[in-house]
Amino acid sequence: MNEEKRNMTGDLVKKTSKQASELLNKTADTANGIIKSVSGEGGLVGKVSDTSADFVKNVSNTGNKMVGKTVDTTSKAVKGASNKLFKKK
Repeated sequence: MNEEKRNMTGDLVKKTSKQASELLNKTADTANGIIKSVSGEGGLVGKVSDTSADFVKNVSNTGNKMVGKTVDTTSKAVKGASNKLFKKK
């Protein structure tokens, strides 16, 4: 696979991961809003719901960052290996 195709594949993976993370964050916010509208803003249930939504969003964001780093690291490793194997001396 040439470098341009590798970059496109990596960008696709990172973009998909980002979109999935954003969807999960919006879903957590929506669920939190529904719970708080039913139970009330200041009560214990509302506070637990806030904490849960924040936790889900933090895990999602961390996962998204890890996907991006993994794609970048893998791309660099493949490029380095390709250069060593196929470059003319």
